[in-house]
Amino acid sequence: MSSSLQKILGRLAAAGMAAAALSANAVAAEKTLTIYTYESFITEWGPGAKVAEGFEKTCDCKVNYVGVADGVELLTRLKLEGEGSKADVVLGLDTNLVAEAKATGYFAPHGVDTAGLKVPGGFSDDTFVPYDYGHFAVIYDTETLKNPPKSLKDLVEGDPAQKIVVEDPRTSTPGLGLLLWVKSVYGDKAGEAWAKLKERVLTVTPGWSEAYGLFTKGEAPMVLSYTTSPAYHMVAENTDRYQAAPFAEGHYIQIEVAGATKNAKEPELARKFLAFMTGPEFQSIIPTTNWMMPVGATKEPLPEAFGKLVEPQKTFLLPSEEVAANRKAWIDEWLVAMSKN
Repeated sequence: MSSSLQKILGRLAAAGMAAAALSANAVAAEKTLTIYTYESFITEWGPGAKVAEGFEKTCDCKVNYVGVADGVELLTRLKLEGEGSKADVVLGLDTNLVAEAKATGYFAPHGVDTAGLKVPGGFSDDTFVPYDYGHFAVIYDTETLKNPPKSLKDLVEGDPAQKIVVEDPRTSTPGLGLLLWVKSVYGDKAGEAWAKLKERVLTVTPGWSEAYGLFTKGEAPMVLSYTTSPAYHMVAENTDRYQAAPFAEGHYIQIEVAGATKNAKEPELARKFLAFMTGPEFQSIIPTTNWMMPVGATKEPLPEAFGKLVEPQKTFLLPSEEVAANRKAWIDEWLVAMSKN
């Protein structure tokens, strides 16, 4: 074989290898990680876009979000879809739903080192990874409500003319959180408390976004949200008009989690994303987009506004197993109380 022919064949072989490499990269780039989450996570002001951008730089893949109204609805949808679900990752359940979610058998162990993550009271699980937390609170408009409730008892027994917007515990994790907060404080008398509180409820929304939107439009002077919500207004709008009412009994906590599905089409990407959630880039995005507290180290200190927030003196959190065993009965109790004339 002549040297010139060898050179030609060598160039062809090199070109073929380059084409194969480009083809392999194209296939890799076509991988898609499908994440089910709640709608406020993927709004234009939520963390979704920044999270996707940050993760896509590390994975040579695309992130595809599928949004539902709120966290409880995530679990409902997964149950309906079963093993045929397209979800690789479910992001937006909370610790109240962990036992029920694990009982479906649809989630896989995460294999992520979570030792460096910190939440009040601690949380460690082999299936779900925490990514943020916040305490539920009644947020009020200081311009229209001069004497906000100082306790859950004040809220329940206060002036019916001063309305509050709340979320539905059947579809919303904040709604479920309020249900469990009332149950934690009132116990067997929770039904009676709801019957009284009903007079102050302007409306019940499917999710947090709708509730908070009605509140900021001035439809009601109060809304069920988080102690961290005022930080948004202080940082993004430069106003302290909206504040959280500190409650004497204490506040119920929400710890949000994510998990990979057992039948994920991209299990390696799913595990990689869960690990990415624990890192500084993801954790730095959360405080000023999801307006919750990070569970891990951030690149920079939290904005000054976070130091002005209500710090609950007592934290409520019922065991997930207890919630799973009683959620239906407690929601039925809520429905009966809320339907009474």
